[in-house]
Amino acid sequence: MTNESDILKRRAVRDRLFFALKVVLWVLIAYSFAAEVDLYRNYPRVEQMAYGANTFLTGSILVSIGRFIFIALYRRQNKKNNRVRGNYILGISQIATLLNAVFVVLGLMLAFGINPKEFLTSITIVAMAIALLFREYITNMISGLLIMFSDQFTIGDTVRIGEHQGKIMDITLANIMVKNDDDDVVLIPNNTAFTVNIINQSLQNSKKLTIDFELPLAHAHHHKALEQELASVLEQYVGDVVQGSSQLKVVGVGKDFVHYKFQLTTTKKDTGLRRKLRNDLYLKVIAYDSAQAAARS
Repeated sequence: MTNESDILKRRAVRDRLFFALKVVLWVLIAYSFAAEVDLYRNYPRVEQMAYGANTFLTGSILVSIGRFIFIALYRRQNKKNNRVRGNYILGISQIATLLNAVFVVLGLMLAFGINPKEFLTSITIVAMAIALLFREYITNMISGLLIMFSDQFTIGDTVRIGEHQGKIMDITLANIMVKNDDDDVVLIPNNTAFTVNIINQSLQNSKKLTIDFELPLAHAHHHKALEQELASVLEQYVGDVVQGSSQLKVVGVGKDFVHYKFQLTTTKKDTGLRRKLRNDLYLKVIAYDSAQAAARS
């Protein structure tokens, strides 16, 4: 947590220094327009470059001021909220980055003497073709922005997206970065978040642990015996599991299998404990299935 806080502080200091540098450059260029009239008259190319740089810096400074204001207002309104959505701030930053990119292109056009309006008019057909070619990426980017400004989940939440489960580490314009229990970082395309079921476990009881498994139909008729086998695993975790919180449920029956769900509540939020407990429970399920198969043979 300390490392993340230090990173955020260094990033904030870097942003302020970069903003101050842009303001200084903008003031110098603006002053040069009045103080170096002869220079710009004799060297029109230099004037174009200065005008392009001034346009970029003006737009970029306004974008940065807007970003600072929106983030400050958001933090002020949510100062007493224990669940501040970091993805909202991330969304503001991403929009600011996109706007800065637009001003970079605009500044380069002016620096090289290109009329932006005429240029955009001339490449309309090309732009439509590019939009069709990169349609998936564009929709994925729009989905990313919608996710950033949504209140369904935020960075740091533990979620299940489709078959993937873990903690959200970052949200970009391309994907959602989720770290699972094996510390593997899974990149989930933003469009996927709109096509699959999402369970935000951080909005529920984060101490609840659920495991899903299937057993062959022939091995699933001793429900009580299976529940006792799983309960025997919990005896090794006295003090870590809330007594009486475990429950085995049948959630589905297929042609040749039974789908089970085993739920329990831990006494504390401990990722390592939950990982070990889940592993021991699955090993017990495998052992139970093997014993049933051996008894039938």
